[in-house]
Amino acid sequence: MTEPSPTTAATDRAQLRARVDKALAWFLADRREWMVAVDDALAPVADAVEAFVLRGGKRLRPAFGYWGYRGAGGADSDQVVTALAALEFLQASALIHDDLIDRSDTRRGEPSVHRRFAGRHRAEGWSGDPDGFGEAAAVLLGDLCLVWSDELLHAGGIDPATLSRARPVFDEMRTEVTIGQYLDVLTQVTGTTSVERAGKVARLKSAKYTVERPLLLGAALAGAGPEVVAAYSAYGLPLGEAFQLRDDLLGVFGDPELTGKPAGDDLREGKRTYLIAAARETADAAGRRDLDRLLGAPDLDAAGIARLRAVIMASGAAERTERRIATLLDGALAAIDAAPIELEARAVLVELAHAATHRGL
Repeated sequence: MTEPSPTTAATDRAQLRARVDKALAWFLADRREWMVAVDDALAPVADAVEAFVLRGGKRLRPAFGYWGYRGAGGADSDQVVTALAALEFLQASALIHDDLIDRSDTRRGEPSVHRRFAGRHRAEGWSGDPDGFGEAAAVLLGDLCLVWSDELLHAGGIDPATLSRARPVFDEMRTEVTIGQYLDVLTQVTGTTSVERAGKVARLKSAKYTVERPLLLGAALAGAGPEVVAAYSAYGLPLGEAFQLRDDLLGVFGDPELTGKPAGDDLREGKRTYLIAAARETADAAGRRDLDRLLGAPDLDAAGIARLRAVIMASGAAERTERRIATLLDGALAAIDAAPIELEARAVLVELAHAATHRGL
């Protein structure tokens, strides 16, 4: 799960990013004060979560939530922005756990959370296994961010009746991310490589909670009717899948300066993405053998990564994935063009769609 989100004027409309950052900083300051009062030893936990949440990301999910809310007729509200900032804690939880599962060393160009705490263990000369401590800390910090996503949703001052409309969307979104992550792990250990399974994992683990569910959360906060909800799903599902397919390409061919992770990281981790499934379908016999032998190999080196990239390119899978992105984007744009929503929100959602699917390699 790489995480280069688009930088676009759309996320800064209504000064949205600054307002989301302000809500996150306010909440984290309050939680820091509470934790340090419990025990000074919790200060590094506050440091780590603040560093992870406040120093990275483009606030894409709150942007989709906010413009889904505005498109459904919701009036601008700091309370709504604060509630939607909770999506950043869900994102943080998913990424911290994902990095641990994949044994990733970096995130956004910095040590991943489990590596950060393993390094702290070594620096302090504590007893026991540094890596085991780092892994335990990452599990707990990821869980903490998931808890805080719930707390922040309720902390902004939205009235209970409005929150009750949004709650089912929020709950289902968090469940989808979790079961999608499990299916991803299962797919890697069983070696299942099919376009159908890869697509299902991508939709549950990333695509739905990146676009569709934030839109539906905003719609629920605004009290949207069934026509708007249906239009948002018709836009959000294909766009979320296209976003993830772009992520898959970046995970194999991306510039580390953009992705914040080492080149070819998805190949080292053995990700059974749509891109890999498509390559295996059309590669020649030698290419399939190399995919089976090298993908996810513990000792995969630069030469192995280069070979896998060559197999993928020769199979036509990268081009096929680009065509799929274009088709999905066209479908999303057609859906939002026909959606019965406010004009400004429609314009922003068009901008976000292009930005989310045209991130450079």
